[in-house]
Amino acid sequence: MWSNLNDILVKINDFVWGTPLIVLILAGGILLTLRLGFTQIRKLPLALKYMVKNEEGGEGEVTSFGALCTALSATIGTGNIVGVATAIAEGGPGALFWMEIAAFFGMATKYAEGLLAVKYRVVDKDNHALGGPFYYIERGMGDKWKWLAKIFAFFGICVGLFSIGTFTQVNGIASAVNNFFDPGMNWTVSIPGIGTYSWTVVIASLILTVCVALVLIGGIKRIANVSQVIVPFMAVLYFAVCLILMVCNLSEIPNAFKVIIQGAFNPSAVTGGIIGSMIVAMQKGVARGIFSNEAGLGSAPIAAAAAKTKEPVRQGLVSMTGTFIDTIVICTMTGLSIVLTGAWQIEGLEGVGITNYAFSHGLPFAPQVSSFILMICLVFFAFTTILGWDYYSERCLEYLNGGNQKALLVFRWIYILAIFIGPYMTVKAVWTIADIFNGLMAVPNMIALFALSGVVVNETKKYFNKLKEKTSTEAD
Repeated sequence: MWSNLNDILVKINDFVWGTPLIVLILAGGILLTLRLGFTQIRKLPLALKYMVKNEEGGEGEVTSFGALCTALSATIGTGNIVGVATAIAEGGPGALFWMEIAAFFGMATKYAEGLLAVKYRVVDKDNHALGGPFYYIERGMGDKWKWLAKIFAFFGICVGLFSIGTFTQVNGIASAVNNFFDPGMNWTVSIPGIGTYSWTVVIASLILTVCVALVLIGGIKRIANVSQVIVPFMAVLYFAVCLILMVCNLSEIPNAFKVIIQGAFNPSAVTGGIIGSMIVAMQKGVARGIFSNEAGLGSAPIAAAAAKTKEPVRQGLVSMTGTFIDTIVICTMTGLSIVLTGAWQIEGLEGVGITNYAFSHGLPFAPQVSSFILMICLVFFAFTTILGWDYYSERCLEYLNGGNQKALLVFRWIYILAIFIGPYMTVKAVWTIADIFNGLMAVPNMIALFALSGVVVNETKKYFNKLKEKTSTEAD
């Protein structure tokens, strides 16, 4: 049954993530990059400054840093560890190159998303901020485009419930826990109609479900509070561990870069003919890159809209740093670790097993210690992603049903149920479903970004002209 389902899903995925969608997303990023004069390069230092310096007097529910951490909690997850491994396994080392290219232009896309989210958001009398693509489509493009906003909101719910928010994250956690505690499958239980699984998977899914439920009850503020603690700590820890791996394999790094560049344009020369298409390398790299940093997907602006700020451009810059941290930094570290240790060439490995091999053979620790470190990073990354995507999904549902609280409560319990059953989905099916819904969600958002690119440019010019005048006045 799973084999037939996988075949069907692969065909759908190949159609959704065909050349037109890749061109649409990359073209959007390139257009914004050119129209904004390479803002992701010129204004990155300022964006990093704004990231940690909160603005005073803005409307919203959480600080800009809290909104960023909520967005990062949803992006820094299994995509950074498992997604990168899957992209390289299926598209060759060159997939990492295309992931970086997509991320570079995606920084401009994420900037535009954050800016528009704040500009067109709605803040009610209780200071409850609502915003995202559905609002900037409706309020920016006009009521006649409300149908497009509803399509985005529908797919946003699907991505959270059946894709990034639940199945892929829980599946990654279960695999990591099982690989560490019971790799030989010595303690198993047969579940009728589903299959045989390790007790570690069953126990992990139960614990995770309870922990997620306890946090979700608190809403955006509790999610932001938890994310502000976990995300920075785990990102620094993961970066440090990968850096140690790089130092221990310093002599292999030049060749790794060579293999990545060569694999991007001539994959067969690197893979020995197993993976021979540049289009496949590009497709896997761009798809997994968007899965990881969500630039163009339209999810991050939902969190950005909750930021306490009165300057759309400022929040756009803060949002832009999310893609930089997520892909340019963390995904690069994962990809280099996999390529320079040759983990992607080991037959029989998939998903987290590839990254686990890289850590076990590249770090100067005992294999058990390396596996434990990876497991901890993956568990916490995926945990925060689950929290972030519940918030996104609920905001999408709130837009569609007019804020019906009973419907939101029912959805929350369905979301928790999806977390519970996530470990029992096959790896390939899970990631293929994720790619399909990602692509469908990106289409209406990218249409809006093309249509509102002029607004983004005008807002940017006004803000920096005002900032320049303010600096000149203070200097005088």
